[in-house]
Amino acid sequence: MFPIRRLNRIFRPDGRALIVAMDHALIDGPRKGLERPAETIAKVVAGGADAVLTSYGIARQFAAALARVGLILRADAGATSLGKPGPAAVFWEVEEALRLGADALAVSAYPGAPNEAQTLENLSRLAAEAHAWGLAVLGEMVPGGFDSGPEYRTPAAIALSARVGAEMGADIIKTPYVDGFDQVVQGCYAPVVILGGAKRASVREMLEEIRAAVDAGAAGVAIGRNIFAADDPTAMTAAVAAILHGGASVEEAMRLLGTGTL
Repeated sequence: MFPIRRLNRIFRPDGRALIVAMDHALIDGPRKGLERPAETIAKVVAGGADAVLTSYGIARQFAAALARVGLILRADAGATSLGKPGPAAVFWEVEEALRLGADALAVSAYPGAPNEAQTLENLSRLAAEAHAWGLAVLGEMVPGGFDSGPEYRTPAAIALSARVGAEMGADIIKTPYVDGFDQVVQGCYAPVVILGGAKRASVREMLEEIRAAVDAGAAGVAIGRNIFAADDPTAMTAAVAAILHGGASVEEAMRLLGTGTL
């Protein structure tokens, strides 16, 4: 069953999606911007978020705040910041996602990493089970894993990883941005959104990356701490939305933040 109805709750008619990732507390606990989830959700929704990617706990406890946007449930999680990296584990399945009213499950896979096979198996299994119920799947494809070296952050490595995610059944691919991103998009038949990564020192740098990704054919973004940990999450969401859905330049988006110099 193709999950077209649920995908349409994540992507706007222009084919693009602004996904705000709020699953970081699974690893780091109550970091800045996630101390009071309902308040932050309200701010990003007001700014124009199309969907929120989050944990089971937030999805369950703050369902009312999330009711106006698409909901993507994080299915897997790594070690907490107090623990040590271990095998990739799936904690929440299709049944939990459906019970919460989610539109998609998110699961990570790491081509080239030591746990490559297990993470790809997680993705393929969840995709098959989700599609039986019309539930979409977002594959977070990170070659080598998040701590990998520069040899895994090339257009060829990311293009391979994105395509493998689509082959495993992912309906949406979330992956790092790299110069030459058109190679990634052209080699993948599923829509590709870029992940936000670490908190940026420069807002302009992030917006320039988003503008470049969209120009290369990206279908949107899945950004977390660079939005929810911003001083003004509503304005930051609006600036990103202006680029994605309004065709704004970086300068025009910066003006929505009240500055052209950050």
